Amino acid sequence: MSKVLVLVPVAMDEDGIEKRRAQVKAVRLGPDIEFDFRAVKAGPAFYDSYHDFALADVCMFEAGLTAQDEGYDAICIDTMSDSGMNALRSAVDIPVISPGKASYLMCLLLGRRFSVLTQWDPWKLIYEKTLQEYGLADKCVSIRSPNLQPDPTNLLGGKEDVVFPLLLECGLQCVEDGAQAICLGSTTMHEAHSFLAENLPVPVMNPGPLTYKLVETVLDLGLTHSRLAYAHPTVWKKELTHAMMDGGAKVDGF
Repeated sequence: MSKVLVLVPVAMDEDGIEKRRAQVKAVRLGPDIEFDFRAVKAGPAFYDSYHDFALADVCMFEAGLTAQDEGYDAICIDTMSDSGMNALRSAVDIPVISPGKASYLMCLLLGRRFSVLTQWDPWKLIYEKTLQEYGLADKCVSIRSPNLQPDPTNLLGGKEDVVFPLLLECGLQCVEDGAQAICLGSTTMHEAHSFLAENLPVPVMNPGPLTYKLVETVLDLGLTHSRLAYAHPTVWKKELTHAMMDGGAKVDGF
């Protein structure tokens, strides 16, 4: 049985984590893999600024730093910002899969150009940043949103009648922009995926479930990230990392 740790990017209680865990039901997985979800001890609220990105890298890194020693076979990042991915790959030998990079590349597997359909305008900075880092900015024809402030804990529950049609309208505009595939801009939007996939004429990536299927495939193939690309640190600072987040949890934890 393979065990995968999914890192939730916002500090929250078990009810909030359960809404994230619901993503597993959206994809067909084999019987020999299971997913545990762990929220960060403390961290940013909305991931809408470089201030938040800096905090996010640290809190996500710390949350997954002990995963290999705990017996997990892989890590999934539960945010399209891919926060902590690079740092974790430098620290652990088990695969670390993130939804931003995975979604962009899956779009390009199925089409030549894609758009990002997100919920909130301030999140556009996330995609501009990662697309530039991955060298894929020229493949993204648009980033669109109805500009509705998200709820990272309760997600879209109770707002479907308002949010879903607005997302669909923006998705159709993405197609008019030339998108041949669309990726949802946040794992918090997973509740809208089925509706959008049924009503848009192009493939729609559901980023969380995509990482679960990819990590299953990577494990089945016996692969992990390249140590030439993600070198171990010369001097480890694990204790410092944990101390920073333990202190942060006392100030800002859930």
